[in-house]
Amino acid sequence: MSAQAPPPSQSPTPSYDETPPDPVSSGPARSATVRVTRRTRALERARSLAARELRRAGRAATPEPHAGGPALASPAARSTALFVGIALLMAGNGLQNTLLGVRAESEGFGSTVAGLVMAMNFVGFLVGAAAAPSLLRQVGHVRVFAALASAGSSVVLVQAVWVNPLVWGAGRFLWGICFAALLVVAETWLNELATNENRGRMLARYMVITMGAIATGQFMVAAADANGFALFALTSVLVSLALVPMSLSASANPPVIVPERVGLRTLMQTAPTGVVVAFLVGAALGSISAIGTVYAAARGLSPVGVATFVAAPMIGSLFGQLPLGRLSDRVPRRIVIVLAASIAGTACLVMPALAESSVAGVAVMAVMGAFAYPIYSLAVAQTNDWLRDGQRAGASAVLVRMNGVGATIGPICAALAMSITLDAFYFVMAGAHIAIALFVVARMLLVAGPRVAQQGRFLPIPARASAAVAALLRRRR
Repeated sequence: MSAQAPPPSQSPTPSYDETPPDPVSSGPARSATVRVTRRTRALERARSLAARELRRAGRAATPEPHAGGPALASPAARSTALFVGIALLMAGNGLQNTLLGVRAESEGFGSTVAGLVMAMNFVGFLVGAAAAPSLLRQVGHVRVFAALASAGSSVVLVQAVWVNPLVWGAGRFLWGICFAALLVVAETWLNELATNENRGRMLARYMVITMGAIATGQFMVAAADANGFALFALTSVLVSLALVPMSLSASANPPVIVPERVGLRTLMQTAPTGVVVAFLVGAALGSISAIGTVYAAARGLSPVGVATFVAAPMIGSLFGQLPLGRLSDRVPRRIVIVLAASIAGTACLVMPALAESSVAGVAVMAVMGAFAYPIYSLAVAQTNDWLRDGQRAGASAVLVRMNGVGATIGPICAALAMSITLDAFYFVMAGAHIAIALFVVARMLLVAGPRVAQQGRFLPIPARASAAVAALLRRRR
């Protein structure tokens, strides 16, 4: 029997239902792979979440059109709307001044009492200008403007209902507070729109619109009977309407300008001419603004005649501001101040010999305004010639306060002196201008001023501007 061959070895047939074992799929290697995969997925989820949050934050940082900001996007449209609002506010202020002066005379207040009542406006102006910056930081510009425009509009209507010297004095005080704060807000918005290239034009437009609108408002007294309610209502409407264009043009919360603090004592030691001139010209121009209407009404002028008398100096100022300013850039500035004060003082001394309603009287008042109103701008420029750039805004704030103090004291002195003679109205203004000329001449004899080449550029500033407009005087870096 032959031996059987052993059976061939059976090779295992691979099964397609089974996956060959992966050496990485088990044991420590598998655990490490799982951890890396989970970490990678977590990082991807974190990146995706961060990208989504960044996109969401970007959409939140980009406001909807006009949401929380000015409704007018164009700077030109915003500045135009802002100036329209300022014009309406100034027109309401001018109409109110003329209306109250004429009405006080017809109600028999007397020139002295009426003058004191009208002078309370400048007391309130000082308070409002000092309190406005803090109020703006706490409440915000738009809400402050809306609240004070409404309050000022209401004050006018209260004066129409209660015709009484005490009520009117309190009303003038409250109006002064509201008006000063409204100016601070408007000038802060104006400063936001200004650049190094257009700040001079902005100041010039602001000065022209301010004086022109006040003069226009004064002539509105002829629109109705001063003894009725209509003119008070018109004044209230003008002040309320000022809120509309200014709110459309304004940003919600522009920065409140806090200038470098410059003390009065420091400024008196450095540039006393500017301080003294600002005070004295405030006394002179405050007398025109506060009791010019009272004087004209006491002289028996009609409402249109009263408006013409008090508007003539403001209209004249539009023609004198820039020529005197340009002259002061070419010759020593103090010489121009002496010239302007001397001519304005002489015009005041001539006026008692003229009839206020005559062509000659109106012309002389216009000449007086053409030389008197630029003196404040000249005083600011003269002060800036002695200071470094960082001090100028703070110094301008001091000059605004000194001008306001003078505008408070001048009308009170004139009102008290008018109880002796009505011509004291002119004598107080003439005395202030003569004092300016004499003081500046004395300073020229004692202290040499800067050379013409060292003088800065003249910029026109309204006499009733607040300290906020001082920010327009400095160049931005």
